[in-house]
Amino acid sequence: MLKDHDVSALMAARHADPFGVLGMHVQDGRLWVSAVLAHARTVDVVERNTHRLAGSLQRLGNSDVFSSVLPGRSVPFDYQLRVHWQPGAGNTADHTLLDDPYAFSEILSDADIWLLAEGSHQRPYECLGAHPEVRADVPGTRFAVWAPNAKRVSVVGSFNQWDGRRHPMRLRHGCGVWEIFVPQVVRGDTYQFEILGAQGLVALKADPYAFQTQLRPATASVVCGLPPRRAMQPSRAAANALNAPLSMYEVHLGSWRKADGWRWLNYRELADTLVPYARDLGFTHLELMPVSEHPLDASWGYQPLGMFSPTARFGNPEDFQYFVDAAHAAGLGVILDWVPAHFPSDAHGLATFDGTHLYEYADPKEGFHQDWNTLIYNFGRTEVRNFLIGNALYWLERFGIDGLRVDAVASMLYRDYSREPGQWIPNAHGGRENLEAMDFLRRLNHQVGVERPGTLMIAEESTAFPGVSRPPAPDLASGGLGFHFKWNMGWMHDALDYFQLDPVYRRHHQNLLTFGLMYAFSENFVLPLSHDEVVHGKRSLLGKMAGDPWQQLANLRALYGLMWAYPGKKLLFMGGEFAQPTEWADGQSLPWHLQDQPGHAGVQRLVRDLNRVYRDLPALHAQDVDSAGFSWIAHEDHAQSVLAFARWSRSGQCAVVVCNFTPLPRTAYRLGVAQGGAWREVINTDASVYGGSGIGNNSLHAEAQGAHGHEQSLLLHLPPLSCLVLEPA
Repeated sequence: MLKDHDVSALMAARHADPFGVLGMHVQDGRLWVSAVLAHARTVDVVERNTHRLAGSLQRLGNSDVFSSVLPGRSVPFDYQLRVHWQPGAGNTADHTLLDDPYAFSEILSDADIWLLAEGSHQRPYECLGAHPEVRADVPGTRFAVWAPNAKRVSVVGSFNQWDGRRHPMRLRHGCGVWEIFVPQVVRGDTYQFEILGAQGLVALKADPYAFQTQLRPATASVVCGLPPRRAMQPSRAAANALNAPLSMYEVHLGSWRKADGWRWLNYRELADTLVPYARDLGFTHLELMPVSEHPLDASWGYQPLGMFSPTARFGNPEDFQYFVDAAHAAGLGVILDWVPAHFPSDAHGLATFDGTHLYEYADPKEGFHQDWNTLIYNFGRTEVRNFLIGNALYWLERFGIDGLRVDAVASMLYRDYSREPGQWIPNAHGGRENLEAMDFLRRLNHQVGVERPGTLMIAEESTAFPGVSRPPAPDLASGGLGFHFKWNMGWMHDALDYFQLDPVYRRHHQNLLTFGLMYAFSENFVLPLSHDEVVHGKRSLLGKMAGDPWQQLANLRALYGLMWAYPGKKLLFMGGEFAQPTEWADGQSLPWHLQDQPGHAGVQRLVRDLNRVYRDLPALHAQDVDSAGFSWIAHEDHAQSVLAFARWSRSGQCAVVVCNFTPLPRTAYRLGVAQGGAWREVINTDASVYGGSGIGNNSLHAEAQGAHGHEQSLLLHLPPLSCLVLEPA
């Protein structure tokens, strides 16, 4: 029988054990039923199958709590509540038959509780979040959320008038998870968790494990079933291998192209437009800037809150799956930018989730990013690591994503990242490295490697931290971080610095192009010309190039030729493929009209041909991460700004690359080669079809005349501001 303090606590949504007093209970040989039903006029208890009346519940005082003993009953049975509503209560029917959520047993298994508490649940999203299901022949949705320090958690939503008194949840003390099964809640219903925090304050929070969310500025989660698990196809794993040609087209979905001149394309429209476009240009992978739900458009997705939800800006999860499937059908891999480094402090998000610093470090010297005004995950907390690693597996397994590019890894690795002395806390050994983040990254990459072999894990890491793309030790306590690839930021900065120089000065700075080979095989590298280089006053790639308009286009073509021939996988941001002259603007479509202008169309054609040649010639990709795949021919011709090298396949096939980075043609340039006989140009960035001057080499035959340490040599015409790729004919 309910006491007065039970009623008061239930009405204030502050009862410590709602499952102990609501629902059906046997007490002193009598059967009691209690419920909280706002706007109810009368409440009856009926047998489920026969709908025969078993008793009527009485309103307790002026509250919304109904409770009574059922006469003549002492054994629990399957029941429903027949509720007659007050006029104007918003119910279309005079009465409703409701299944009582407090009639259902516990949801989490003992194994789930153990693994969640230990932080070793491989797929926590399978038991946390909102999952539509049928329990005891009753359709509904089970909810579970981790909030160990909360005093009370209720699920509120469109199904209960957002009333926190209706569905307070059960606390599973072993793991700090609150759970409830709510009958009749279906896909499409919106919900949040109303949390009475450790400090006594109430907050509405989105579900950290929500699989679908509302479009901003709305903040509710949406009930949505898990996508089916998808196996890694052997063809996809082969396309992701270290010896495969990887050429990635980086895309911001919101500004690649606008429909009707102003609106976003949805996932299905992007599948029908972006996918064939990237395939036609010969790219092997699409790399999408973050698609996890985020509240602020201007963050480009790099401040995510809905880590398990494809952003509603472009559709629902089924639409996103359609996009991924279309890419795979076209032979394209899909890589997602993934952000475990930080999260925003929006009130409905993870910040002080249960009234304590649950997901973030408590001390701002550890837990606050000064650069981005965001919070930093507490990588030392097992449940937080579990949340993030589970999220990585979710995208890979449930959507068939081919790889993750992990954002801002450098900010994770160093406790003093972008901090002045006194603004950071040393690690346990007094050093600046974030040992917990290192441990997290090793565990992440190990777990992905075990559970999803064939997946790509790529680090955006901008320092000289050692072993980023080297395997960790067997105990995960030392060794490398375990990524497959690392962005080569050093190459990117040096190359762009060089191409911004007036050619008259380049003879003094050839080291900008040669120094990178000193470390080119210390990691497995991706060569990135990414979105970061074409915003915030940095100018577009074309705008960075030296010279008059013709020379700028020629320089850009030469840069692309060098990049595609240089050791390392390739990444180019959208718009770069047709030499966009202005900086990228996230609120505008790319300037597609430029495709009709010869100079820009020529660059686009060159990118297509570079991708084809890179893919077709094993010498240009098979040993991208092996020093055996590269040898210098001429790197000291500073006076003429000429650079030449050879690329090699594992079987000994050769491609020769020679670049002239001045606007002066070099006639009769003798270049030593390792093989005699006929040779041919496969790429000439100065070809007239690309908008160049058309100087080239139609017929090449190696002569028995020594040069550059070789017994054979070619006599070449080097076009101005050009890169040539040659192969034995």
